[in-house]
Order: sequence, then C-alpha cells, then structure tokens
Amino acid sequence: MADALAGLVAGWPPNNVAVAVVASTTTFTHGDIDRDYRVASVSKLLTAYAALVAVEEGTTSLDEPVGQDGCTLEHLLAHAGGYPFEGTQPVNAAGRKRIYSNTGYDMIAAHIETRSSIPFARYLRESVFEPLGMASTLLAGSAAIDVHSTVRDLAAFVTEMRRPTLLSHSTWLKATTPHFPELEGIVPGVGRFSPCWWGLGPELKGHKHPHWLGERNSASTFGHFGGAGTLVWVDPVADVGCVMLSDLGFDDWGLTYWPTFNDAIVAKKYVS
Repeated sequence: MADALAGLVAGWPPNNVAVAVVASTTTFTHGDIDRDYRVASVSKLLTAYAALVAVEEGTTSLDEPVGQDGCTLEHLLAHAGGYPFEGTQPVNAAGRKRIYSNTGYDMIAAHIETRSSIPFARYLRESVFEPLGMASTLLAGSAAIDVHSTVRDLAAFVTEMRRPTLLSHSTWLKATTPHFPELEGIVPGVGRFSPCWWGLGPELKGHKHPHWLGERNSASTFGHFGGAGTLVWVDPVADVGCVMLSDLGFDDWGLTYWPTFNDAIVAKKYVS
C-alpha cells in the first residue's frame, strides 16, 4: 500500500513529499510523516476550527461585529468581509464579493484573543491541537499562514473533520456548506469563479473548474491548499480524506499534478 501511494507522487518536482489518506478507520501513509512543514494557508482551516469552538463555547458568535461596518465573524470566516489579501483597509463592503484575505484571518485571531483574554496561539493549541494529540503542531506567526505541522498531526485533524468530536455535528455541517453562496471571487493561483463557494473556513469545491481538486472529487468536497505546496481535503461522498505536505511552493506544478493525484485517492488507487 505504501508502494501504491509512492507511485501516485512519483515524478513530482518537490524534494520531499509526505502523504496520509484517511479512509474508514485506516490511515495509509507515504514519506516522512513526522517531518515539520510550514503549512501556509492550510493554517486557516485550523484557525477556523478554533473560531467555531469559541462560538460553541459562547466566547463569540457568528454574527458578532468584527472590523468594518456590516462585517461579522461569519463574513471573515467565509472571505466575505471586504478585506484584501493583505492590508488593513477594506476594499469592498462586507458581503459583496468573495475576496480571499489573510488579513481577515488575522482579524479573527485577534477577535478571539480579545474575547477570550487568551493569546490566540494558546487558544488554538488548547482548543484544537491538544485534544487531537497534535503534539508537533504550533502557530509561529500569522494565524492565516504560519502554522507548522506534520502529516501525522494533520491526519488526526482530517479524522476530526470527517467525524467531528470537538464540535457539534450541526456546527460542522454549517461550516462545510456555502455561506453567501452567490458571491463570485478568485481562488488565488487557480482562477476566478462565479459562484465561488466557501464555508466557514474550508473552501468548497462546488462546480469550480479547472481546480486543484480532482474531477472525481464531489461538489461537497471541502478543504484548503497552501502556497507552501500543501493540501488538506475531505470528500464526504467518497468518505475519504487526504493531507499532502511538500517543500516546494505552489505554482503550476500543483495544478499539473494535484488533480490527478486527488482523483486517484477518490478512486482508492492507493490500496491497489
């Protein structure tokens, strides 16, 4: 089985690649699953999960105002707050357009820190990492892009996303369905889509094409990729999830190799 996974990434340009596939109660792996990687924007999935824990705890709420007039925590989680990729000044009104924003996620972290009176890195560790046994994962900077982790740890998070234990099932269903579903927007490095579906943290595949996910991934597949050459996704229809970390930043190689790789995972070619 390890040989089958190795075959899926054979010929990829990164020097180091590690993979875990989570299906049923079994996890299949390839590469050094304990190697540390900066996961880049996959960090947003973890930050969003902590934000949803804060909502369930009553520390904040999805309709809590954060930032410019009309902007709420829900807007920021779904990249609908009107803030740019980088920079603190809004470039649009909240709810008008899907503008992918690192700034919005740093605002989420600052908001939770204020409401909880706990440094966000600690809140994230205590609410997500420690309960899931993610001992090698830490936030070392921006809550949008600076989590460091391993495939072993993120496989535990994929398991959580498939069968949530830290959140209620209803909260996680809400997080993995489209919010402000009519909005158009750009998935950085991939393309412009109308509509551009997003949940409360995860990107939703919907009917986007071409895409970093595969043709076989269902429209309800949710996850995130990172500019450091990383990806995490769960396909609830195929009932399988995947994490891949590499040491080569995302560019054309991602769109060249990842969709075929993801299709093979959905087709369960890693067990052939």
